[in-house]
Amino acid sequence: MTDTEKPRVQVGTGPETIRVIKAALASGLLPDTYVSDGALVHMETVSGGLPSVAADEDSPLPVSASPINPAVLAALLAEHAYVYRLKTRKSDTGDPEIVEDEVTPPRDTLSSVLAGKTWPKLAPLRGIIGAPVLRRDGTLLQRPGYDPATGLYLASKVALPTVPDEPTPQQVADARTFLLDRFLSDFPWAGPADRANYIALLATPILRHFTRSLTPFALIDATMPSSGKTILTAGPGMLYGQRIIPWAYADEELRKSITAVLAEQVGVVIWDNLAEGTVIDSAILAQLVTTGVWSDRQLGASRTLATVNDRLWMATGNNLQVGGDMASRTVRVHLDPNMPRPEQRDQSRFGIPHLDQWITVPRNQLTVLWHLLVLVLDWTRQGAPRVGGVSMRQFTPWAQHLGGFLAHHGIDGFLTNAATVRDIDEDETRWRAFLATWHERHGSTPLTAAELRKDAEPVQIGGVDHDPWDGQFIVTGAGRLPNPLQLGRLLTGQAGRWRGTYVVRAGKSDRGDRSVFRVEHGSE
Repeated sequence: MTDTEKPRVQVGTGPETIRVIKAALASGLLPDTYVSDGALVHMETVSGGLPSVAADEDSPLPVSASPINPAVLAALLAEHAYVYRLKTRKSDTGDPEIVEDEVTPPRDTLSSVLAGKTWPKLAPLRGIIGAPVLRRDGTLLQRPGYDPATGLYLASKVALPTVPDEPTPQQVADARTFLLDRFLSDFPWAGPADRANYIALLATPILRHFTRSLTPFALIDATMPSSGKTILTAGPGMLYGQRIIPWAYADEELRKSITAVLAEQVGVVIWDNLAEGTVIDSAILAQLVTTGVWSDRQLGASRTLATVNDRLWMATGNNLQVGGDMASRTVRVHLDPNMPRPEQRDQSRFGIPHLDQWITVPRNQLTVLWHLLVLVLDWTRQGAPRVGGVSMRQFTPWAQHLGGFLAHHGIDGFLTNAATVRDIDEDETRWRAFLATWHERHGSTPLTAAELRKDAEPVQIGGVDHDPWDGQFIVTGAGRLPNPLQLGRLLTGQAGRWRGTYVVRAGKSDRGDRSVFRVEHGSE
């Protein structure tokens, strides 16, 4: 665009320049400019990005919403507008004349322009997505670029042909055959629930805005390495944009990594290849998956940022466990090849040989996404039926919608492995064992924390120390027996919480001067 073709913006004194430029910005002077949380952002293509060549690598979206600061605003004005002021000079004849002088407004002036948070005429940017999503009215957002109905910007990772609003029966049949009999046919699913749960997770980013629901944590684990875990996470990751981050074993580091990754434009965040047997027991993670807006202090600054939590959070590893509140917040996909060296399976007989490489090719990602969208639109054409009788804490709307989607397509087993998630709940298992042993030794007799702790002391039998609890007494996070004060606090925190068929009850001694605890069994 030449200077004569650009919009003209005449500026003058400092205050006048601030008013003129702010009004021009508010009227849409700069293309691809939106307002997000009161601040101006500019959509731009990210140069130098390379397609991911491996399933366990980052796969960012091709565009970014860059915050507009004074330096960025100066560059955008120079590119898209002719900003000038009038000045007087002497002509060749010596007479005064008025001429136009192109200028870049001073940094302080541009800072003042951007200082406000009210931009009523600019379109709001709610987020960037890497693949089509279902709007709340059931229509599919599939045209690349900004969508006024949702405030979302579709930056497709793959160029997708238009998906028909009403797929034909043949298209639906082909889509189901491809996904179930080719794409997912050769994974060693531990059971039908694992395949059904995975398909639900694969479709979740498409349906998230439609369901208006929080999404549970996704745990993809296996009994053996090389079972296909990373390929499964690459399914949604490659379609919607993925970020691979290392697992942080300290909650403070986990919090920082979550805050940092939420500033990036990806749809899926993956903690890949956790150490075998890792127990995922984090209050920070439990908070993350149950909050729609993540608030935290900006790294390197003193202000607090609030970010919409619209990601799919996943972790992979071998024989992983969950603890604390994570069991009721987790959907598990478990693989069991039941063989010593899964990597030696004959891939020439697979529906898609070398799937780990196949999924990194954009045209193959398009194939997966196309068929998945066909199934989604076939479901919405029938009114998007939900299943009743499904309850999953804060995730019940998600479970009912995705359960309805799977049931519509005859895919059985969704969430029927919930009991296995409880079985790998390390926190639940040790408390249940502790309460069962306590009840076996003392019945429902009330005990103080000091009395109970004394009962855990080793006794000598034949000159050898013997643990009367056979290793079942509850321990601290450091793996040590708690002192009476620590034990009292632990038991108070467990009062009224059922562990299997056992529950701790708290009360006062007969004299009312000491706290006592007892265990009840469900059969009593």
